Amino acid sequence: MYNTRKLVHQSTLAGNPLPEITRFFGIIIRMYAEPGAPHYRPHFHAYYQNAIAIYGIDPIEVIDGALPKRQQRLVEAWVELHQGELLENWERLQAGQLPFRIAPLK
Repeated sequence: MYNTRKLVHQSTLAGNPLPEITRFFGIIIRMYAEPGAPHYRPHFHAYYQNAIAIYGIDPIEVIDGALPKRQQRLVEAWVELHQGELLENWERLQAGQLPFRIAPLK
């Protein structure tokens, strides 16, 4: 069996400091790449229309902002399924490496 995981495209990091990790049901998940900077808590950014929320990965909780209730529940369900992958991507980004794409919620 081969590794089916895909890296986020290189130009995404060069042209956008928030690489897109996945998208589902109109929600876009991004993770900030700032190698060598003091990010103290693993987190990601969720965007839905004009709403933005920042979620801690462990524990899973809203750190800042807000999404509509339905989208908040969808994001939280997705994080429960992919928490380990999110933490791995956090470490990769902080080390200056490209993150992996993560499967969307279906």
